Amino acid sequence: MTIESAIDQRVSLAVSTVIFALRPHPDSGLMTLWLPLVRRIREPYEGQWALPGGPLESEDDLASSASHTLQRTTGLEPRYLEQLYAFGNPERSHALADHQPSDRVVSIVYWALVRPDEVARAVDGDNVEWFVADDLPPLAFDHTEIVDYALARLRAKITYTPIAHGFLPPEFTLTELREVHEAVLRTVLDPANFRRQALASKTLIPTGNCLQGTSHRPPALFRFEAGPPTSTTKERR
Repeated sequence: MTIESAIDQRVSLAVSTVIFALRPHPDSGLMTLWLPLVRRIREPYEGQWALPGGPLESEDDLASSASHTLQRTTGLEPRYLEQLYAFGNPERSHALADHQPSDRVVSIVYWALVRPDEVARAVDGDNVEWFVADDLPPLAFDHTEIVDYALARLRAKITYTPIAHGFLPPEFTLTELREVHEAVLRTVLDPANFRRQALASKTLIPTGNCLQGTSHRPPALFRFEAGPPTSTTKERR
């Protein structure tokens, strides 16, 4: 690149969000990861699905931009919203809309983990639809790469951090916690081993309450040590 072309090139910022929620799989009925996508209504990639997002507006900081886009497109206001990664491969800019061919486009990607009560408030419209995260249609731009990265990070992070609590209500049973791990990791975990490891992690606090409405001995309820996660900090690799 010459000095003149480097000066002419503009760097534009966009913000996108990968939203993960747990819902029953349409075939097996088992809880699995889903995410909402937005159908593009203009070229390029008109009619294809993409992650919620758009250009960074001058009046917004990064987290506010992600939050506003989510609320506008999906109706979601998740408690857990965290910066995931920045995607700035020079080649990606050639396929992005709303920018001049000479522009360099860098996307700051956030991820959100959504609880059941938040999922119930999500907007379903002609241009917004939920998909099983591991069975997506072809996505616009480089969004397939972004989703794959987010899935890999989530599945790695759930093994050594309490991020699973982003999918749970403030109080939950160990069975509910194990089911989140199983859904994210796509595997069956031994209940006794999981209980022993979860209690040994020192991240759970018994609430003294029990789950009501069960026909057998009611299971104990726990909460996360630091309260419900509400992170807006940058993800550290």
